[in-house]
Amino acid sequence: MFIKKSKLEKFMKSIDNLNYILLKNNLIDLSEILGNRKELLIRNLISGIAKGVGIGIGVTVLTAVLVIILQKIVKLNIPIIGEYITDIVEIVERNRK
Repeated sequence: MFIKKSKLEKFMKSIDNLNYILLKNNLIDLSEILGNRKELLIRNLISGIAKGVGIGIGVTVLTAVLVIILQKIVKLNIPIIGEYITDIVEIVERNRK
């Protein structure tokens, strides 16, 4: 029943290597999260809400910047482009009220 020292050292090295790989890939943390369904649900819910709010804010800011740029282009009185942009700005302002 005695194990040779060299076999024991190889075994310990392989366990250390396996432990390093698991820690490197965060598999232990992942398995703990997946095992707890309540925590997984809460994390996904918060993540979904944050993404939705972020998209909403981003679209609002981009639209506002676009409308401001279009208003400045209209003030330049470019004949053909100005008419189209004026129509777009009026539609946006009507829908905003």
